[in-house]
Amino acid sequence: MEVWELAAREAVRDVIAHYNLAGDRGHVEDMMSLFAPDAALTIDGVAHTGPAQIRALLSDAKSPHPELIRHFTGTLQIDVPAPDHASARCYFQVLTVNGLDHWGRYTDVLRCIDGRWLFTSRAVRVDGATPGGWAHLRGYPSGGAHGEQTGRHDVP
Repeated sequence: MEVWELAAREAVRDVIAHYNLAGDRGHVEDMMSLFAPDAALTIDGVAHTGPAQIRALLSDAKSPHPELIRHFTGTLQIDVPAPDHASARCYFQVLTVNGLDHWGRYTDVLRCIDGRWLFTSRAVRVDGATPGGWAHLRGYPSGGAHGEQTGRHDVP
């Protein structure tokens, strides 16, 4: 593996972590700084393209905000086919003061622009939400008996 690929992988890992930490704090502008100007943020198949639409979506998600929210990511796979292009996939779980709230997948495309890695596309797929929890009350799926949806989990 080349040094540039290792550096790119760490930069991508940092962007994903930065997004979740900023989101947990409700810092919309900090999250916005992670998107390229022409980026799209897709939530469960609905695309929000460009800064105005993405900012509106992130601002709406901020309120009403649970008392405590923490995003955890796992099984992160990063592909770096070129020094300025990368893609990533991972699972996420979100905890509130009441425990596990919702879970799903991120599918990302990133580009290195002026030395900074930025999302050009981020797709968020909510696979399930705990009935009565914050995400469930906002309209995300609750799935089966334990909030789990059936079907393949390896596709967006």
